[in-house]
Amino acid sequence: MPPANADLETTWRFLEEGVDHIMTKLQTGVSYSKYMSLYTVSYNYCTSSRMHGSPEAGVHTGRTGANLMGSDLYNKLTKYLIQHLKTVREGAENIVDEALLQYYAKEWDRYTTGANYINRLFTYLNRHWVKREKDEGRKGVYTVYTLALVQWKQNFFNHIHNKNEKLAVAVLRLIEKQRNGENIDQTLVKKVVDSFVSLGLDESDTNKQSLDVYKDHFESPFIAATELYYKNESESFLAENSVSDYLKRAEERLKEEEDRVERYLNTVTRKTLITKCEHVLIREHSETMWEEFQKLLDFDKDEDLQRMYALLSRIPEGLEPLRKKFEEHVKRAGLSAVEKLVGGGDSDVDQKAYVDALLEVHKKNSETVNRSFRGEAGFVASLDKACREFVNRNAATGSSSSKSPELLAKHADALLRKSNKVAEEVDLEDALNQVMVLFKYIEDKDVFQNFYSTKLSKRLIHGVSASDEAEASMISKLKEACGFEYTNKLQRMFTDMSLSKDLTDQFKEKMTLSHPEDTDLAFSVMVLGTNFWPLSAPPINFVIPKEILPTYNRFQQYYQQKHSGRKLTWLWNYSKNELRTNYANQKYIFMTSAYQMAVLVQYNDYDTLTLDELVAYTGISQDILKQVLGILVKARVLLHDTDGDPYDLNPTYKSKKIKVNLNQAIKAEVKAESTEVLKNVDEDRKYAIQATIVRIMKARKTMKNTPLIQEVVSQISSRFTPKIPDIKKAIDTLLEKEYMERVDGTRDTFAYVA
Repeated sequence: MPPANADLETTWRFLEEGVDHIMTKLQTGVSYSKYMSLYTVSYNYCTSSRMHGSPEAGVHTGRTGANLMGSDLYNKLTKYLIQHLKTVREGAENIVDEALLQYYAKEWDRYTTGANYINRLFTYLNRHWVKREKDEGRKGVYTVYTLALVQWKQNFFNHIHNKNEKLAVAVLRLIEKQRNGENIDQTLVKKVVDSFVSLGLDESDTNKQSLDVYKDHFESPFIAATELYYKNESESFLAENSVSDYLKRAEERLKEEEDRVERYLNTVTRKTLITKCEHVLIREHSETMWEEFQKLLDFDKDEDLQRMYALLSRIPEGLEPLRKKFEEHVKRAGLSAVEKLVGGGDSDVDQKAYVDALLEVHKKNSETVNRSFRGEAGFVASLDKACREFVNRNAATGSSSSKSPELLAKHADALLRKSNKVAEEVDLEDALNQVMVLFKYIEDKDVFQNFYSTKLSKRLIHGVSASDEAEASMISKLKEACGFEYTNKLQRMFTDMSLSKDLTDQFKEKMTLSHPEDTDLAFSVMVLGTNFWPLSAPPINFVIPKEILPTYNRFQQYYQQKHSGRKLTWLWNYSKNELRTNYANQKYIFMTSAYQMAVLVQYNDYDTLTLDELVAYTGISQDILKQVLGILVKARVLLHDTDGDPYDLNPTYKSKKIKVNLNQAIKAEVKAESTEVLKNVDEDRKYAIQATIVRIMKARKTMKNTPLIQEVVSQISSRFTPKIPDIKKAIDTLLEKEYMERVDGTRDTFAYVA
């Protein structure tokens, strides 16, 4: 080991031998004493106060010790590295491809390991001379390890890379082999690629890493090669295979590239690589995929649909054409299902079959959205739009917007009756949930509300509800969907039923005390609020039979005493009775309507009666009475041959049942019900539009005609779709009633009148 005051040449001879051993023969080992000797010599030289043999030299310059001695050592080390790399470079001259990569990786490992050791040997140089030089802004001065990388880049990497980029080309060929299905040494690729990253140095701050070398010398040619490879592969693959097979292939290839980044590329490449692959594999062939989409839908190819969705969702606007095609597909399916049901053009369809057909289309396509399109909001919107279209406008509805809500309300009525075919309560709850699925798509919800209200009133009056729980559940669902106001009247019906039961019980108690002789006549009454029940009295002067007249008068008197000022309107068309027969061999109980009862009790006084006599005795209009008599004749309770002949009581009447139900709906009433409901809907709409206009004008004070109409449509469309002429009519009505006025000097601006 040289003495502490040895000159540069002596010092460097000793250091060079050690450095060369570390850089070329490290695998044979370095003893601790040897390593420490090298470190000490380096330290001694850097801390020597001599400079070119003159102890005073440092005084004149102000830079002594390590400040100047370090420069000589740094230059010697640089020259050594250049010479060493020349030898390394010569070994790479005549090799290419994988052999070149193996040589490069082996030398890189040896070189960087050695450089790490040398960096620690020259710690004092790094800590003092290099730091001082950098602090003073000198360029091209690095710590020893960074210096080694700079020299590698300048004297080895650039030389072999500049020869037709043979290093990058060798890596790309290996990657192409892997893409073609061959096994490659991935560790080798990773080492070479990582070296590209390590050689990136930020000149302004050598502590920072720059990816310029990696991006310029590897990433750019890699992305270009990737684009070319997949462009050729995708085109040739599609020419020879189906679109379904291509979807699988594209999915596999994208996954492979994701894995490639994880295995041996820098993560910064991921976005550029995947974006390029998506462009070549998906966007370039998106038209082909869009065209194939309908076929996949028609044949329920779920897996392929999932793949197509997953692929096209990766590119901007890739899904929009699918959403449009899906919407049309669902719409066609819905219209076709109803057309099959309607058949030959008769728009009268069974409500259950109609609802089931619509639900089947919705269910199937809803499952497709959730399973194949992951419940994506755009496809949900397409499904909803298509369903709204075919639910409201189809072969069964024709031009009527009220047909679908009517059929749905009738289906709900059938479910909620005791006679329904749904066995379990759980099944009934599911069936009601399915009603709500379609209800969501109904545009004229007020039509449904009116029909539902009418049907509910019949169920409650006739006591044929499946259960109070089911009724309450359905009202709760409607309330949740449309708000309190929508179900207010429905809930009030149940309140009236409860109050009526109490009223009947109180009346019976009083009658038991005051008229015990009439206890064999069972009587119950329902007093229903006019504002909440969609019921109206028929335009006939019904003659109350003498058999029930005393009870009728007593209740009238009792109610007036209890609620003075209230008026009772008796709805005989909804009343029902039970009559006991005393004339036949067998005693029967006839369950009848009030009209049938009024006819039959006439035969307590007469054996035979003409149509005109029955009209006179009952007060029932002739057209309704004929239908009432028709049911009694058909049941063989009355005998009648031809028009003009009288109606006779059948003394030999026989029936297998003791309790005979004669109370059947007459056609005139069924037809009138639909007409009445639609008439009420029109009336309600008129007032709803007026109320909405007043509410808007009260808030805005002044408003132009067009924005006002738009605002009315916006606010009211959740219940029904208002017609523009109806809104204009309502505006004219409110102008007449002075709720609002035209602003002076304008034709189309209105002001609210407080």
